[in-house]
Amino acid sequence: MRFDVPAELSEIRVAVRELCERFPGEYWRKLEPDSYPTEFVAALTESGWLAALIPEEYGGAGLDLTAASVILEQINGSGCNAAACHAQMYTMGTILRHGSAEQKGRYLPRIASGELRLQAFGVTEPTAGSDTPAIETTAERVDGGYIVRGQKIWTSRAEHSDLMLLLARTTPLDEVQKRGEGLSVLLLDMRAAGDRLTIRPIKTLMNHATTEVFLDGVEVPADALIGEEGRGFRYILDGMNAERVLIAAECIGDGRWFVEKASRYASERVVFGRPIGSNQGVQFPIARAHAAIEAADLVRFKAARLYDEGLPCAAEANMAKLLASEASWQAANACLDTHGGFGFAAEYDVERKFRETRLYSVAPVSNNLILAYIAQHVLGMPRSY
Repeated sequence: MRFDVPAELSEIRVAVRELCERFPGEYWRKLEPDSYPTEFVAALTESGWLAALIPEEYGGAGLDLTAASVILEQINGSGCNAAACHAQMYTMGTILRHGSAEQKGRYLPRIASGELRLQAFGVTEPTAGSDTPAIETTAERVDGGYIVRGQKIWTSRAEHSDLMLLLARTTPLDEVQKRGEGLSVLLLDMRAAGDRLTIRPIKTLMNHATTEVFLDGVEVPADALIGEEGRGFRYILDGMNAERVLIAAECIGDGRWFVEKASRYASERVVFGRPIGSNQGVQFPIARAHAAIEAADLVRFKAARLYDEGLPCAAEANMAKLLASEASWQAANACLDTHGGFGFAAEYDVERKFRETRLYSVAPVSNNLILAYIAQHVLGMPRSY
């Protein structure tokens, strides 16, 4: 077991950090409360970072999930917000592992070049939430394809995406033996949906470009089906392991930004004739947050390695997300406390990052559900829900 960082990952950190320096805090503050960072996403696309997971034969970088996680970590660690574009990373595994050769050839080169944007992930619904098998959106089989009807919520970046990875029920719930059966994944071309697809923005605590989507008889061709009909829930669960790892990496980036910001301010801010950082009451919360981030980082890399090697990683991916989101929130509070009143001033960027990192204790999966998963599937305890 080695803990040194491979040279290629260090090179990625440097390159991503240099790109992010072109988008300082002032850029992000001007976008508040709900403008999309179009220029930032375009720069990431042009530099090839959003095509990191796409194989080289399709115009991508052909990197693994470990490298992709470092990209997103560094974006957040530089003070930027990877949530503006991370879906193009964690939806990619579903297409790469379960998509057909024809689908990959048709879409991946155009996604890699930036001609097509795949940022929308349509799974969650108002009446289902984390109970994914309970979704009510249907894809009815008709000649030549499907007719999709239903509603999705918390479908972030739908207004800024050309394609949506959509989960819908193709077999009624009362006709399957297990609740997770009869669900299918479709790669929906939102441009072709016309007025049968309605996108409604949702204003939130942070600038996350999230929406609810209404599908009123959207026609989807048969060749939009990813993998086998009825096995979509398995595909989505597989993709969610990648999502957990990537979100963990973003939280680690946030946490390191908070710790660095707090440490620097505590060392420079002089009150009562000495730096406030010389007080243990200021030092210790920052030091504890740093230790928690370093521990979560190890689990992140373990989960990413298992995923890249095709080994079971659900427990590790979930624990990485749990530990990293808790560590980043711990660091956020330490940073805000260290800055005192200035932590609430927009120009310091602490309050913006504070709002952004708070999301990850709740989404894309609640930490309470992760604890329930660990208790049941890792520790063998009775199911709690």
